[in-house]
Amino acid sequence: MKLSKCLLAEFAGTAGLLCAVIGSGIMAEQLSQGNTAVALLANTLATVFALFVLIETLGPVSGAHFNPVVTLFMAWRDKGSKTSALLYVLAQLAGAAVGAWLAHAMFNQDILQWSVKVRTGPAQWLAEAIATAGLLSVILLSSQSKVSATVACYIGAAYWFTASTSFANPAAVFGRMMSDTFAGIQPGDAPGFVIAQCAAGLLVAAVYNLLKKD
Repeated sequence: MKLSKCLLAEFAGTAGLLCAVIGSGIMAEQLSQGNTAVALLANTLATVFALFVLIETLGPVSGAHFNPVVTLFMAWRDKGSKTSALLYVLAQLAGAAVGAWLAHAMFNQDILQWSVKVRTGPAQWLAEAIATAGLLSVILLSSQSKVSATVACYIGAAYWFTASTSFANPAAVFGRMMSDTFAGIQPGDAPGFVIAQCAAGLLVAAVYNLLKKD
């Protein structure tokens, strides 16, 4: 597959994912009448369905990473091109921003905005590390034919069993810090999430390497 097609798929897929996450969060908050549990449930279901569809449709093109940690892990595992991995990450970040802006446009909100939603502290960082490690593990252990379902199901579950609602994705953090909505995270809290996610990626890589040697 040509790299240009893969990059377009990563851009479009990440944009679609963030548009679904943020857009459903806006809709859920508008309709839930202040019931946060109902809003989170609606946000979860929309994300699960969108993620499944995006992986199913774009997986054959680019692998449907939509996540810099996944891209870097796969590049390390498969000894892939560092340049290609970097371009994947840039496409994902650009897609995340565009996805946030599209969600705002659909709901007649300011296109450009920054979140003021506080998400920080050791418990949140631990939650992000667990969410990311779990996501990578699910990807590694799933059969190719079932990865779309297992990843979507895992993310749906992790929305509820992690304190952070399972961003598990630096691109998602990037897009969501640009949205002062239900799904947002203030920019000052973003580095803590990204560091926790990357640390989880390194931990999974170390464990994978040890198991591979055995």
